[in-house]
Amino acid sequence: MNRLLPRALMAPAVLVLVLWMLAPLLMSIYFSFVNYNLMQPGERTFNGLANFEYFITDPDFWPAVWNTLMLIGSVIVITVVLGVALALLVNEPFPGRGIVRVLLISPFFVMPTVNALLWKHMMMNPIYGILADVWRTFGAEPIDWLTDLPLFSVIVMVAWQWLPFACLIFITSLQSLDREQMEAARMDGATAVQRFGYLTLPHLARPMAVVIMIEMIFLLSVFAEIAITTAGGPGNESTNLTYMIFKQSLMNFDVGVASAGALFAVVLANIVAAFLIRIIGKNLD
Repeated sequence: MNRLLPRALMAPAVLVLVLWMLAPLLMSIYFSFVNYNLMQPGERTFNGLANFEYFITDPDFWPAVWNTLMLIGSVIVITVVLGVALALLVNEPFPGRGIVRVLLISPFFVMPTVNALLWKHMMMNPIYGILADVWRTFGAEPIDWLTDLPLFSVIVMVAWQWLPFACLIFITSLQSLDREQMEAARMDGATAVQRFGYLTLPHLARPMAVVIMIEMIFLLSVFAEIAITTAGGPGNESTNLTYMIFKQSLMNFDVGVASAGALFAVVLANIVAAFLIRIIGKNLD
C-alpha cells in the first residue's frame, strides 16, 4: 500500500505526459507512410517508403545535413571555448562583478525570434547596422552578412544566445574549485598555463560534457534564426534539417514527406543523444 499510493498519485501526470508525447509521434508515423497533401486533404493513399525516399533524395537533403552538423559543431566549439574564457575572467573578484554576471547571462533569456531580428537589423544590416558602421570607420566596404556569409551569420546568432548558458555552467563549476590546491600549485612555481591545464581544465571536464550534450540536442532544432534572417538561402546555403522539414510541410503542403523528415530528425537526435550519454557516462564515472 505504501508503494502503490505514490504511484497512483503520479499516474495521471505520467499518463498525460505520455499521451502528450506519444500522440504527435504516432501521427507523424502514420502520415509518413501515406500520400497526404494539404491541397488535397481528402486523399490519403498508402505509399510505403516513398516519402522517405523522396525526402532523402531531395537535392537539399545532404546540404541540409552538412549545414546542421556545421551549425552544431561550430556553436559548441565557440560556446565552450569562449564560455571557459569568460568564466575564468568573471570568476576573479573585481568591482561590479555582480552586474557583469547579470549582463553576461542576459542574452540567454532573449527569445530566438527577437535574437534573429536584433542581429538582422541592428548588427548585420549592410546599410545601417553597427557592423557596417565599424567597417566604414576603418575605410572598408560593409559586408552583406546574410547574403555573403549566411551560415556563418546564423552560427554567430545562435552562439551569442547559447554562450551565456555555457558560461553560467562553468562559473558555477569554478566556484567549487579547490582554492588551497590552486594556491599550493602557485607556491610550487606552476605557471598560469600549467595551473589551467592540470587543475582548472580537468575540473571543468564534467560541466563541458553536460554543456556539449544539452547544446547538441537543442541545436538540432534551430529554426527561428534561419526563418527570420536567411530563409534557408541563398539557395540552400543555410538550410538545416529543421528548416527543410518546414519547407516540405508549410511551403510545399506535403505533410507526408515532412513527417518522414521529422522521423528522420527524431532518429538522428536519439542517435546523437545515446552516443553523448554513453561518452558522458564514462566521463562521469
